[in-house]
Amino acid sequence: MEITSSMAFHRPLLGILTMDDPEELFRGNRNNFIDLIKTGSEMGVSVCVVTVKDLKPKHKKMIGYMYDPVAKQFTQQIIGIPHVLYNRIPLREDEALPEVQHTLQAIMKHSQVRLFNPTFFNKWSLFEWLNKAKTTAKYIPATRRMTASTELEGLLKLHSSVYMKPISGKAGKGIMKVERVFGRLDRRTEYALSIQETKGSVVYKYPKFSLLWAKVKEEIGHEDYIAQQGVTIVKYKKRQFDLRLLVQKTYKGEWDVTGIGARLAGKLSITTHVPRGGSIDDPEKLLAAGFGTEGAKRIMQRARRAALAIARQVEKKSGYMLGEMSMDMGVDIHGGIWFFEANSKPMKFDEPHIRKKSLERIVQYSLYLIRTNQAKTGGVPIGYTN
Repeated sequence: MEITSSMAFHRPLLGILTMDDPEELFRGNRNNFIDLIKTGSEMGVSVCVVTVKDLKPKHKKMIGYMYDPVAKQFTQQIIGIPHVLYNRIPLREDEALPEVQHTLQAIMKHSQVRLFNPTFFNKWSLFEWLNKAKTTAKYIPATRRMTASTELEGLLKLHSSVYMKPISGKAGKGIMKVERVFGRLDRRTEYALSIQETKGSVVYKYPKFSLLWAKVKEEIGHEDYIAQQGVTIVKYKKRQFDLRLLVQKTYKGEWDVTGIGARLAGKLSITTHVPRGGSIDDPEKLLAAGFGTEGAKRIMQRARRAALAIARQVEKKSGYMLGEMSMDMGVDIHGGIWFFEANSKPMKFDEPHIRKKSLERIVQYSLYLIRTNQAKTGGVPIGYTN
């Protein structure tokens, strides 16, 4: 593809960082990228797509992909190194590559480029971090790293149900649930294992823990898993639901809740993830069915407070500069808040009001980073010309 002549940017430049692709130029959700590019344009910020392959921290110029709204296509152009990089590398496997890590580390040390959300979260690390602070430990279900059968067996002795989740899982893939049940005839303890599949789950029953563990081992293979206390979360018309929160930094660099959605589990699913048969709904409506209108409002407020405490603790313990994260939270039958998961690379929120605000906040936080870095370095940032 022909590369157009060098461009001089008089506006702040935000780069969406992803991986190259030999056929498609770069990887990632193009519609999401275009939405952010359009939002940036409306707010006076140039937004481009940048690949790790083309990113040369020691060079002043590089190849980037600019979107042409008239031709409705991306074109390669020579650009200055972006002032801010928004990490949207799509896969953990890509991010873990030595050459990718080398580039990310170099950028994090760069005096004139700010990178936020440099890495995916590890589920086990998240729960370790959150258990270390009084402000967040109260929201965390009992969680153990599942290195042997004893961790699962120990949790099953204390709790009637346990969820097993891959440490590096995404969108509900690989999740399993075990419940202690009583046999119909002799009332002995049996185990029901539900394994999440594409749109539902398959249930297996075992009379002994050893047989259950053999199946679990077969399913997890060599993947790292956590085992977590099952929480009796509230239902709406016999279907479980949880809250999906988006927490982002503002133009002041402070954490705030951008929006709260709800995900209603599919009829045969053990998770609420939409790709696994879940559906989107209104959180206040679902909560009001069980707690009344005022009760629903109080729970939403408590969820917001919990999310902000969790975001601050995760950023503090991770040691990285973060700009956003999504969270899954459950509400138990008594109205208690439980934290289940956080994602450093949130999927698109389909609720229009949350979606619009989320895009604006990415741009606003990028402007904050540029402004504060300019003040610190005392110079004209890369990308500007006089």
